[in-house]
Amino acid sequence: MDSLIGTYECKVDAKGRLMMPAALKKQLSPVLQDGFVLRRSVFQKCLELYPMQEWQNVMQKVNKLNRFKKKNNDFIRRFTAGVKMVEVDLNGRLLIPKDLTVFANISKHIVVASAIHIVEIWDKDLYEQVISDAALDFADLAEEVMGQDDDDHGLS
Repeated sequence: MDSLIGTYECKVDAKGRLMMPAALKKQLSPVLQDGFVLRRSVFQKCLELYPMQEWQNVMQKVNKLNRFKKKNNDFIRRFTAGVKMVEVDLNGRLLIPKDLTVFANISKHIVVASAIHIVEIWDKDLYEQVISDAALDFADLAEEVMGQDDDDHGLS
């Protein structure tokens, strides 16, 4: 699957269902029938939606961890805490389970944002705050992460 593109403002209905944005649904169309895994983000108060194949790729790495090491076992438990299999229904809606809605402080207005091969689901106000806070340090972060002088020619 190619990298996903786009950030979309959406609404969640009273039952916790998100209508998938048409442009994102089109990008995900080759994998819609396989389903998704929805989980808590490690670093932020948002949710991560993994197409099933992408989740399998991550789990291949996780499955290589030695479970007889306590830190590995603790990581696996926390990484998979609250993980749910979800599907997009025939009407193009995705049900966000209540426990994950509570974790991410999701209210009516949300942002669905592409993050390479996964989709992040944010409460709109929290997303705006994180993006605003991150903007102050983004130039330094971009230089540190992407500005190496090795054989990479950069993005521009």
